[in-house]
Amino acid sequence: MSSSWCLNTLLIFRSSSHFTHSAKLRHVSRSVSYITKASKSVAINTDTVVANDESYGRKEVISVNPRLYDYLLANVREPKILRELREETATMRGSQMQVSPDQAQLLAMLVQILGAERCIELGVYTGYSSLAIALVLPEGGRLLACERDAKSLEVAKRYYDRAGVSGKVEVRHGLAADTLKSMIQNGEGSRPKKLGNYRHPRLTFSVLSLRDSNNSKQDILSSFYDFAFIDAEKKMYQEYFELLLQLVRVGGVIVFDNVLWHGKVADPLVNDPKTVSIRNFNKFLMEDARVSISMVPIGDGMTICRKI
Repeated sequence: MSSSWCLNTLLIFRSSSHFTHSAKLRHVSRSVSYITKASKSVAINTDTVVANDESYGRKEVISVNPRLYDYLLANVREPKILRELREETATMRGSQMQVSPDQAQLLAMLVQILGAERCIELGVYTGYSSLAIALVLPEGGRLLACERDAKSLEVAKRYYDRAGVSGKVEVRHGLAADTLKSMIQNGEGSRPKKLGNYRHPRLTFSVLSLRDSNNSKQDILSSFYDFAFIDAEKKMYQEYFELLLQLVRVGGVIVFDNVLWHGKVADPLVNDPKTVSIRNFNKFLMEDARVSISMVPIGDGMTICRKI
């Protein structure tokens, strides 16, 4: 028996240092065989995409069809508390706003790789991604979680309590931009005066000291954040980015969700305000030398930015 599936998701890999323009892609369908328990050879059509520009080496990139995505999800290590939150959220209005388990797993791993202790999330919804982050934060770690919808935030707080991470999560109800501006006005983040080299618990890096020369090195370090995840209002992405650059340390990471926007960003015939906004933001990031970036085709597309 054989089966074939349609291409559902266009996967686009982009690196800030190696790919400076988009390439046209073509679909390739090839037959892959495997042996069943009855020792019969079964052919399955697997869709891939290949850039028409041969300078990319005609590399075939896998395209995620429903069965392959089910396989991927089956290989996600999803804690029980996250599964329960996901299942409850699936019954709610707007459940499509929740990040996928594979996305949450990647976010948690980035936090662990960074050794992050201070994190920010803009756009919490019911708390799936923020809970995934809080679960891997060390004792004494802090996640600032910003959400404007009070009803969904109540669900998030209930699961923070159940998971035993409420002490790590500071919830802010309100507009994300207002929260970030308030943090900066209250002295968090970088306010440059002079350059100094300070030893972070995990690495040594140069930071700009705060205006008040009486601040200790520890005070300066504790004013910075290591990691930020943005899944809030799409038309505000560039403003969030500029504000977060003042709050995230050099070497810190900022991750933006929905950068492929259901594939609409690649369709020149789609020009609604949100699509145009995300498309323009992606172009802006490509040209911004303050960060290194990698756009990855996971979920609805995520761009990982590292502050230089």
